[in-house]
Amino acid sequence: MFHILVVDDDKNTRKYISTVLEAENYTVVCAADGEEALEVLAHEVVDLVVLDVMMPNMDGYAFTKELREGGSMLPVLMVSAKQLPVDRHKAFLVGTDDYITKPIDETEMLLRIKALLRRAKIANERKIVVGDVTLDYDSLTVTRGKEIQELPQKEFLLLYKLLSYPGKIFTRIQLMDEIWGTESETGWETVTVHIGRLRKRFEGWDEFEIESVRGLGYKAVKKV
Repeated sequence: MFHILVVDDDKNTRKYISTVLEAENYTVVCAADGEEALEVLAHEVVDLVVLDVMMPNMDGYAFTKELREGGSMLPVLMVSAKQLPVDRHKAFLVGTDDYITKPIDETEMLLRIKALLRRAKIANERKIVVGDVTLDYDSLTVTRGKEIQELPQKEFLLLYKLLSYPGKIFTRIQLMDEIWGTESETGWETVTVHIGRLRKRFEGWDEFEIESVRGLGYKAVKKV
């Protein structure tokens, strides 16, 4: 099940796109502008963003620029009423992956989304590769050469989250909400315990490292 973030300041447009995507079995989460979308990304695992251009607070250009400057390669499909070449050029310059114009052609949008997911190697493989290490989301395994480790679900999801955004700092609360859920009664200290287990499990592996950021939280660093 792929998770798609729909960002548009128009409520009816959000509802329309969501309905189209949900009919194709995508899980959809929505945001009204770029700032709200960044908040969503801080708490949820998203596979692709469908993004309007003209929005208050933070428009589509600014959102995509900030996303790319932060090192994220999350696929972005811009949807805009702007049809001039200069607008398309600006979109690609800030880092969008694809661009379609309104009114939306449902079939074209769905085909472009499938192409972007395929291009990102997400459609058929929910995997992260770091050098010789492969994290397989579907089997909850971490493989290096002939060595295969099947992780407890929470440990795997924690590692997968961190390595999905290498270099990005996550607070313990963010990780707690993402992995254990906002309704969980477990304290954030659980995150610290699981980080400790992951460090011990992968001690001596040169491909990646989980670093503590004093006063903030944790980040994963790729070494290859």
